[in-house]
Amino acid sequence: MKIPINNLKIAHRGLHDETVPENSILAFKKCLEEGIPIELDVHLIKDGNLVVFHDDNLKRLTGIDKKIKNLSREELASIKLSNSNEQIPFLDEVLKLVDGKVLLDIEIKTDKGSFKICKRVAEMLDIYNGPFMVKSFNPLYVAWFRFLRPNYQRGLLASKLTSSSLPAVIKWLLYEMAFNFLCKPDFLAISKDDYSSKKIEKLNKKYPILLWVTEDDDPIFDGVIFERKM
Repeated sequence: MKIPINNLKIAHRGLHDETVPENSILAFKKCLEEGIPIELDVHLIKDGNLVVFHDDNLKRLTGIDKKIKNLSREELASIKLSNSNEQIPFLDEVLKLVDGKVLLDIEIKTDKGSFKICKRVAEMLDIYNGPFMVKSFNPLYVAWFRFLRPNYQRGLLASKLTSSSLPAVIKWLLYEMAFNFLCKPDFLAISKDDYSSKKIEKLNKKYPILLWVTEDDDPIFDGVIFERKM
């Protein structure tokens, strides 16, 4: 059953601050304490495991200048997040922790450049007993779920992709959501800083919209992916 987007308030990478790292077990536990849906990011690493981490490089959050996709679960196990005692979690750990208590909004990262990550995510979610949505900047990933997991609620992320190394024409096509005819998303997750209100209002006539990242959890359009100071 598809989840209503209206009035959704989702915590961006969990409830985190200077002492609670983003995308950490502690950040997710704080969401569970308040009954708040969780947004998180998933990468596929070299041994086939799915790790919950936003960046494709460890440096910002650990000080270690390594690509996460090139590491194994064993190698990541000893690394701490942001000078804390929190380890980098894996998707199986997060699913066990949340156990259907709140909605999970799972962003599928694209640094591996293959559909294997979609398959691995689906294998885990097929046996997960709880509400979830999947989303990605890559419309081909969203299309994969459209055709191979049509019962999943799927979303397309959209922004200017300023930091991406993609060719300008590809960035423009993604910004304009030119591949929606193929992936047919159930909702759009749109950067509030990259689209005008007029543009969002036009898109909202066709799609439910989650706006990210907002500074509070007051719903804008249909719902928000928010960050707040703890």
